[in-house]
Amino acid sequence: MKMYKLLFASLLVLSINSCKKNDSNIAVFITNASYGSDSMQTMDGYLPADRNTVDTKVIILIHGGGWTSGDKNDFNSFIDTLKRRLPGYAIFNLNYRLSANPNNLFPAQELDVKAAVEYIHNKATDYQISDKYVLMGASAGAHLAMLQAYKYNTPVKAKAVVSFFGPSDLTDMYNNPVGGNPLLSLLVAGAVGVTPAQDPDLYFNSSPVNFISSSTAMPTILLHGGIDPLVSPSQSVAVQTKLNNAGITNQYVFYPNGGHGDWDAATYADAFNKIQLFLEVNVQ
Repeated sequence: MKMYKLLFASLLVLSINSCKKNDSNIAVFITNASYGSDSMQTMDGYLPADRNTVDTKVIILIHGGGWTSGDKNDFNSFIDTLKRRLPGYAIFNLNYRLSANPNNLFPAQELDVKAAVEYIHNKATDYQISDKYVLMGASAGAHLAMLQAYKYNTPVKAKAVVSFFGPSDLTDMYNNPVGGNPLLSLLVAGAVGVTPAQDPDLYFNSSPVNFISSSTAMPTILLHGGIDPLVSPSQSVAVQTKLNNAGITNQYVFYPNGGHGDWDAATYADAFNKIQLFLEVNVQ
């Protein structure tokens, strides 16, 4: 009996040590990790098994909500889809400060995404992930994804961007709201904190389209609905035009009958088919 207990204890120690030395063989789920001091600066993560710092690619998800609302949980269905389609990727799903709080007006959201990217990059060895990043967002989250990707090339330059109906030029969005709806202009000004006339530099510096060049941009896939009542398809077309002029690989996927994210299952399936192929080709 004593020998059995000794053998059991030895096997237990061996098993624990083995797990410590081979963490990359275990899928890991991270919940509400803090990348900043504010309660909104948190993220969830999924680290696949058999990951390493050379090959394991990264997707960073940024939720929408007009910069004033929304939550990382809004992307749970996206995460399930991405895990099935791109099983080798590590996935990080961000929360960020919302501008509904007057203390969190622009550029708080931009700075939060930047801080989260830096946090993830600094944890690369712990997480066993590479520097091959993809930034993906929907609506306001797509705006933040593009802004981070095109504006900041350190500590890591993203390999690709995925934009679901993201705003790209906030000045144009304010001046030319969809359908001439003045409430949309008020939404933009409310999130930013001022109008373009009051602070044109803030609008310029918060607009991803202004940071696209042959040296800063990367392959981008843009998906937009033709009857989007909030973000005009022209916002995606403006990005495509700048990317084409800069000689950057891109794909614009236009769904004539698509609204603002309220797409049917077939449309989303087609969108993720295209995203999967785009990333397989362009993220190496």
